[in-house]
Amino acid sequence: MGAHSRYEREPAVWMPDEETRKGTRLWTFLQEVGMSSIEELRVRAGHNPAWFWEAVARHLRWPWFKPYEQVLDVSDGIAWAKWFVGGKTNAVAGCLERFAGAEHRHKLALVWEGEDGTVVEWSYAELSDQVARWALALKRLGVGVQDVVGIYLPMLPETAAVMLACAKIGAIFTPVFSGYGAEALRTRLEDCGAKVIVTADGYYRRGKVVDMLAEASRAAAGLEHLRHMVIISRVGDGRVPVNFEGTEAGGLRLLSANLLLRRATGGCPTEPLDSEAPLMILYTSGTTGRPKGVVHTHVGFCLKAAQDLIHCFDLRESDTLFWFTDMGWMMGPWSVFGGLTLGATVLMYEGAPDYPSPDCLWKLVERHRITHLGLSPTLVRSLMKHGEHWVRHADRSSLRVLGSTGEPWNPSPYMWFFDVVGEGRCPVINYSGGTEIGGGILGCFVAEPIAPCSFHGPIPGMDVVVLEEHGQPVKSGQVGELYIRQPWIGMTRGFWNDRTRYEESYWSRISGMWAHADWVRIDEHGYWYIEGRSDDTIKVAGKRIGPAEVESILVGHPAVAEAAAVGIPHAVKGEGIVGFVQLAPTHVPSEHLRRELVDLISISLGKSLRPEEILFVPDFPKTSSGKIVRRAIKASLLGKHPGDLSTVENPDVLTHFRPYRGFDQGL
Repeated sequence: MGAHSRYEREPAVWMPDEETRKGTRLWTFLQEVGMSSIEELRVRAGHNPAWFWEAVARHLRWPWFKPYEQVLDVSDGIAWAKWFVGGKTNAVAGCLERFAGAEHRHKLALVWEGEDGTVVEWSYAELSDQVARWALALKRLGVGVQDVVGIYLPMLPETAAVMLACAKIGAIFTPVFSGYGAEALRTRLEDCGAKVIVTADGYYRRGKVVDMLAEASRAAAGLEHLRHMVIISRVGDGRVPVNFEGTEAGGLRLLSANLLLRRATGGCPTEPLDSEAPLMILYTSGTTGRPKGVVHTHVGFCLKAAQDLIHCFDLRESDTLFWFTDMGWMMGPWSVFGGLTLGATVLMYEGAPDYPSPDCLWKLVERHRITHLGLSPTLVRSLMKHGEHWVRHADRSSLRVLGSTGEPWNPSPYMWFFDVVGEGRCPVINYSGGTEIGGGILGCFVAEPIAPCSFHGPIPGMDVVVLEEHGQPVKSGQVGELYIRQPWIGMTRGFWNDRTRYEESYWSRISGMWAHADWVRIDEHGYWYIEGRSDDTIKVAGKRIGPAEVESILVGHPAVAEAAAVGIPHAVKGEGIVGFVQLAPTHVPSEHLRRELVDLISISLGKSLRPEEILFVPDFPKTSSGKIVRRAIKASLLGKHPGDLSTVENPDVLTHFRPYRGFDQGL
């Protein structure tokens, strides 16, 4: 691609030309607010966040039932910033109902495909009707403003409808990962005091039925605050009759969604809510302690998601967005509320990405003309194993933008995603933030050059600084910790019923700054790289290194399919590096290969960072989104309890990570 010289940044693989740059929604926004560059926008937004987020709301034409009186109130401190004070609004008015009128009513809002090939398509008008029916049904169960509804569902069209229905009536929903067992589900339902749970009789995963109802029933048993369980029939195996209604011991009322919706006749108005009214409690697991209930608001979550989708991903009304995720992870609600706020089409898929054949995901792109495809780096690595031909057999000409989040990239899978999946014509938008952020902190932009595995920098509205351990800004090429200096619209409004834990988690390190616990490096070209979580970072003889740097070297060897690196105590060095590798199918473990991998790291990083050991394993503990859970690996290696494993899909694999005592660990 050609580009004007002043926009060139080496070593970019994506270099937009002037026509591409000036055709983006980011460029339109810059012109609208009188800015000439993203750098200028970042600076002004950092100095005046109230100006920036009001400009975003105006750009999106966000609807108000009652105008706000003040954009930003930090009288209680930055940690408890309030936005659009005095205004009345509702997420459903902003992301659905304004598109359900004459102009957009027949445009596709939601497309769902099941693992069995079933497809459901709802226009904006049809989705609005579904949401209204669910809203009235929930109200008739006694659900009102500020009541909590637990959503334990697979990726179904009803999952989106129920979330939006809760928002419509002012209830708070808490979406729970569909792969959780009863104990993890119960912990979350109990913490938020859910009044109703909506679940399903099951769902399909790799050709088998997952008995979701059994887990939901065990989780609900004895929870006095839980009054109703609504069951959607997905599998339809007869366990839940079409018009089922009954009561279990303890007074929990069970009823089929079909019966509930059939009784829901009549209109249901959208509730005008304070701008700071809670929309959702989204749980995220910490390394210790109970899960954290992250609170997001109607205006905050929608505006942040939509702004990121405009500025980073250039999402338009004509686009179809698909992020491979679950509604229990932030990217699920983010896709629904952000995509719909922009009037785009959102795709949801029930099944695995490579079942019943390795081209499943690529055929999904072809069938539904997906324009924006989001995958985690680990998922990309797992799909690479099947070979390029499965990708090339599918028509991917609809793809315009690729996205990734969740963990640092390695160069080889990144370039495979860029060159093979995107054919070198689609930018890879690296995107990193968190559940508590409501979206991204760092990102790439369709309108800007992109280097492999990198971030272009902070997303406008995120006032970011990278500091060394004594609180001073880092120099180019050095690694420091990421902090946020100003409030932003999408920030969590604390943890549910736990004000102190929220303040201690993010605001206790440096007064007035959010400590995000990411290690970041900015190279000589100005590209940003996340080197890992600060609790994952390895410090060998005073030298700090992120596990991703070690892992990238290992997966660069042709024998290695995946890798993980952790640090363990060392009596002399403070910490030593232990690497784990999963070999490609054509290779077998050997002492020769182990020494070769040790030497490879030593040559690449220097002798002082030579690993103490390389160990071969058949697999890694991972979340459903593909993240390797390094903290569990490290705990197992040290003979300690691995902590909360509710997010880990394959905890049994930890049996391969036994306590390591190959050198003096000082234990």
